[in-house]
Amino acid sequence: MNENTPPAPTRGPLDHSVRDQVIEAAGRHFAHYGYEKTTVSDLAKAIGFSKAYIYKFFDSKQAIGQVICANRLALIMQAIEAATAGASSASERLRCLFRTLCEAGSDLFFHDRKLYDIAAVASREQWPSVLEHEARIRAIIQQIVVDGREAGEFERKTPLDDVVSAICLVMRPYINPAQLQYNLDATGEATVQLPAMILRSLAP
Repeated sequence: MNENTPPAPTRGPLDHSVRDQVIEAAGRHFAHYGYEKTTVSDLAKAIGFSKAYIYKFFDSKQAIGQVICANRLALIMQAIEAATAGASSASERLRCLFRTLCEAGSDLFFHDRKLYDIAAVASREQWPSVLEHEARIRAIIQQIVVDGREAGEFERKTPLDDVVSAICLVMRPYINPAQLQYNLDATGEATVQLPAMILRSLAP
């Protein structure tokens, strides 16, 4: 531990401040150099703390990446909630959900490519933040289907789990960062045609 390393205090405001510094520095390094090219040693040098002190807060580079990924996914979830809140029907909520997810993924790819790469790694390696995000999206889809059935918009014969799983599979290539980069050319058409196809299949 070098001379710039603060003494090991009890958990408190200083710990939270240092943790935030690590996350902020990591975000800058990942955005500039890429996740895979950034090391914990790089972050330690940028912040002025020792590697050992950083490990007090995060047990690995992946743990830091997970926080950054979770923060980005939280912003996407906020966008989803805002987009679907004013929808007048279950059908419109489904369209808004798909469109918002595609737009968020595309925006990240084109404007924060290095951070997009973190999301792609997180998706391939199934980080907890990604699994939780996917579970929340699935829950939103399920609630939309349930509401649509109660309103008479959607058919009721097909088992609910089958319907939700099918919708998730249709959306996956345009939501999952590891797959979206191979489907960007079709995103514009997909945001219109795929929800329309799903809604036709849900019609009573």
